[in-house]
Amino acid sequence: MPDDLQLALAREALRCAAKTLAEHAEVLAVEMEAGTLLDRGGPDALRLFAHVVRATSLDGCAAVGHA
Repeated sequence: MPDDLQLALAREALRCAAKTLAEHAEVLAVEMEAGTLLDRGGPDALRLFAHVVRATSLDGCAAVGHA
Protein backbone atom coordinates (compact mmCIF):
# COMPACT_ATOMS: atom_id res chain seq x y z
CA MET A 1 0.00 0.00 0.00
CA PRO A 2 1.46 3.40 -0.94
CA ASP A 3 2.64 5.67 1.89
CA ASP A 4 0.12 8.40 0.97
CA LEU A 5 -2.76 5.96 1.24
CA GLN A 6 -1.49 4.58 4.56
CA LEU A 7 -1.24 8.11 5.91
CA ALA A 8 -4.74 8.98 4.73
CA LEU A 9 -6.17 5.84 6.31
CA ALA A 10 -4.34 6.51 9.58
CA ARG A 11 -5.68 10.08 9.69
CA GLU A 12 -9.21 8.86 9.06
CA ALA A 13 -8.87 6.25 11.81
CA LEU A 14 -7.65 8.93 14.24
CA ARG A 15 -10.52 11.22 13.26
CA CYS A 16 -13.03 8.45 13.89
CA ALA A 17 -11.41 7.55 17.21
CA ALA A 18 -11.47 11.18 18.37
CA LYS A 19 -15.12 11.50 17.39
CA THR A 20 -15.97 8.32 19.30
CA LEU A 21 -14.08 9.46 22.42
CA ALA A 22 -15.83 12.84 22.39
CA GLU A 23 -19.24 11.21 21.95
CA HIS A 24 -18.61 8.78 24.82
CA ALA A 25 -17.51 11.64 27.07
CA GLU A 26 -20.74 13.49 26.30
CA VAL A 27 -22.85 10.37 27.02
CA LEU A 28 -21.07 9.82 30.34
CA ALA A 29 -21.67 13.45 31.32
CA VAL A 30 -25.39 13.14 30.58
CA GLU A 31 -25.59 9.87 32.54
CA MET A 32 -23.91 11.52 35.53
CA GLU A 33 -26.28 14.47 35.40
CA ALA A 34 -29.27 12.12 35.21
CA GLY A 35 -28.03 10.25 38.28
CA THR A 36 -27.47 6.99 36.42
CA LEU A 37 -23.75 7.11 37.24
CA LEU A 38 -22.24 8.43 40.45
CA ASP A 39 -21.29 12.08 39.94
CA ARG A 40 -17.96 13.01 41.46
CA GLY A 41 -17.61 16.29 39.58
CA GLY A 42 -17.20 14.51 36.27
CA PRO A 43 -19.71 16.02 33.79
CA ASP A 44 -17.85 19.30 33.36
CA ALA A 45 -14.50 17.53 33.14
CA LEU A 46 -15.89 15.12 30.53
CA ARG A 47 -17.29 17.97 28.47
CA LEU A 48 -13.96 19.75 28.65
CA PHE A 49 -12.24 16.53 27.55
CA ALA A 50 -14.70 16.13 24.67
CA HIS A 51 -14.05 19.71 23.57
CA VAL A 52 -10.28 19.25 23.71
CA VAL A 53 -10.48 16.01 21.72
CA ARG A 54 -12.61 17.68 19.06
CA ALA A 55 -10.48 20.81 18.90
CA THR A 56 -7.15 19.04 18.67
CA SER A 57 -8.07 15.96 16.65
CA LEU A 58 -10.93 16.67 14.31
CA ASP A 59 -10.09 20.12 12.98
CA GLY A 60 -6.57 19.21 11.93
CA CYS A 61 -7.40 16.07 9.97
CA ALA A 62 -9.28 16.18 6.73
CA ALA A 63 -11.48 13.22 5.95
CA VAL A 64 -10.20 10.76 3.38
CA GLY A 65 -11.26 11.81 -0.09
CA HIS A 66 -11.90 15.42 0.86
CA ALA A 67 -9.47 18.17 -0.06
